[in-house]
Amino acid sequence: MVELNYQKPKGTADILPGESQLWEKVENIAEKTFREYGYRGIRTPIFEDYNVFARNVGDTSDIVEKQMYDFMDKGGRRLALRPEGTAGVVRSYVENKLFGPEYPKPYKVYYMGPMFRYERPQSGRQRQFTQIGCEALNSESPQIDVEVISEAIEFFHRLGIDNLKLAINSLGDNETRENYRKSLIEYLEPFYDELSEDSKSRLYKNPLRVLDSKDKNDKKIVENAPSILDSLNDYSLKYFNEVKSLLDELNISYEIDSNMVRGLDYYTHTIFEIMSDSDAFGGDYVTVCGGGRYNGLISQLGGPDEGGIGYGIGVERLLILIQKENPDIIPNDSPDIFFAAADKEGDNLAFTILDSIRKKGIFGEKNYQDRKLKSQIKEAFRVKAKYYAVIGKKEVESGEFQISKEGSSETKIIKINDFKDNPQKFLN
Repeated sequence: MVELNYQKPKGTADILPGESQLWEKVENIAEKTFREYGYRGIRTPIFEDYNVFARNVGDTSDIVEKQMYDFMDKGGRRLALRPEGTAGVVRSYVENKLFGPEYPKPYKVYYMGPMFRYERPQSGRQRQFTQIGCEALNSESPQIDVEVISEAIEFFHRLGIDNLKLAINSLGDNETRENYRKSLIEYLEPFYDELSEDSKSRLYKNPLRVLDSKDKNDKKIVENAPSILDSLNDYSLKYFNEVKSLLDELNISYEIDSNMVRGLDYYTHTIFEIMSDSDAFGGDYVTVCGGGRYNGLISQLGGPDEGGIGYGIGVERLLILIQKENPDIIPNDSPDIFFAAADKEGDNLAFTILDSIRKKGIFGEKNYQDRKLKSQIKEAFRVKAKYYAVIGKKEVESGEFQISKEGSSETKIIKINDFKDNPQKFLN
């Protein structure tokens, strides 16, 4: 036998049976929640034209500068594995002309799937990671902004996660951003020599990215930077005030973080982060959901000048949070009943019973390795079957068998045909 030493690539993970059930449950809760808010599923390619991300996510963002997996294909086209979900969804929206009069406004979609970023792997953060997200396209309304935030919070509540903090900010419209850009450059220029190399390169391209720097010295410098909220024009200020008022009406608590800019260049007006200070993250607030409005993105990709808003949730980090905050939600994937066969006749009967009850929604199992009866009963306990039954020639001839409840002395004598007709009646 040839010894192989293949291993998964760094920054990826195998989702094994036992883990995958929790993934599926989270996805099912997400789908149900989003559909109740009017969202429908969309699936876009895992790779796109490089410029879908480079021009729209922002060429000064960490994602494009450092983290994107891009490559030339055999036809000489430059492609990129998607590092986030929004740009590809908007590209699909524009290409398929989903902004036509026959489509609803806003056009609401959700997605779930793998994304790719080349960064240092750590707990809850991989190079291939899974993102759940929603987008509400072709709309500009404070009500939609607040609805999207409310939906995201409701999703967390349905997962049993309540220790959340909502932080919001406004980046205003293009006029606001341009005015703020000038005042921020004026503030940062005297500190130029003290800035990190990344912030130096971004100062004149996109100074708002300096506010998002992770460098400790940069963080100190921007502590006294002018607030973008002081630069909001009348329209942007009115818009942001209405968002805050609507959050108050829905009794959604929030904090204003005027230094929050998010990591992507396409955001305008409302941006937000939902954070948790769970012990799963050491008690410090960690962002578990982030998003915002992107009014210029649709037109940049060739569509009409319409707005949009969305958010993304990293599933790996979300699962860490669930396992700490609500472990009871983790599915118990044990058989409803396990059949142990005493002989060949019993084994054949067990096989046919299983086929019948599985078609009625019962999770049944048996042994397929022709093991001794004692070993089969041990296997029933090992897989934590709720009930188990021993079937042999005697049961075949009598047309009845006895089921035993795990962890109890309770037993029942059942007619085989009655059980096949209505197994749920006997497995409560």
